[in-house]
Amino acid sequence: MTQVCAQENLYNLLPRLEEKAVRPPRYISTFRSSVKYETQKNKAPWKTIGPEKVEVPSPKNFLLKGSREPKLLQRQKDRGSKKISTLPPVPQKTDHPIIGVQVKKNFIRTNAVDAVMGKPKTYQPVCVDRRLGDKYLLETSGLVPKFIKKKDYGITPKYIIKRNEEVKKAQEDYNAYFKEALREKTMEWISDEERENVLQDLKKAWEETHHEFQCLSLEIDTLPKRMHKERLESHLKQLEHDIKLIENPHCIYIPKK
Repeated sequence: MTQVCAQENLYNLLPRLEEKAVRPPRYISTFRSSVKYETQKNKAPWKTIGPEKVEVPSPKNFLLKGSREPKLLQRQKDRGSKKISTLPPVPQKTDHPIIGVQVKKNFIRTNAVDAVMGKPKTYQPVCVDRRLGDKYLLETSGLVPKFIKKKDYGITPKYIIKRNEEVKKAQEDYNAYFKEALREKTMEWISDEERENVLQDLKKAWEETHHEFQCLSLEIDTLPKRMHKERLESHLKQLEHDIKLIENPHCIYIPKK
């Protein structure tokens, strides 16, 4: 606890005589009137669009570079303005400090309570992955499981469900169309009589083609003769293949017309 100081004041123990300072007469410049006139004269033209009159070059002299550009007068500083000081005023000689003020607040206990009950300062979590100490935010780094905590995590989006339904419906329509096409284009079995008629026609065509092949000249020395012979040979092979296929005892099916 602080001790109570005696109510003593060391100021003004001895009476002092107040000495009044004798001020010299105020200095007034002899050029005050002319300066005031010049100041008022040069202030008015600057208020709107610059000085009232600009010096014009004489027609008797040669024009120099940049002489046609207007030359503005330098603006004089405003001597009458004073800067506003933000500093506290200087204490007067009659001001006395406050002495003997006691404070009952226990700063040690107050600081201890503030340290125990106060909330610690929160820092934004960062991640350091280099030896030089380069840091970046941990939340946007991808190392924190941020997206799995969402309410719609793991739920199939609506647009995917809609797309799957459209694909399923398109597949069902295609299957129905394919079954209908198969039903309309079913195969029919040819009878033995039709088989025999087809076989006879093939054999007759083979005999005619073979007769034409036998009538060819022995000497084939031109290109048209050689091409005609190759065409007859391929036709005979195709007819022989068809005859063997028809003579096969298996059933033969043809599409409906």
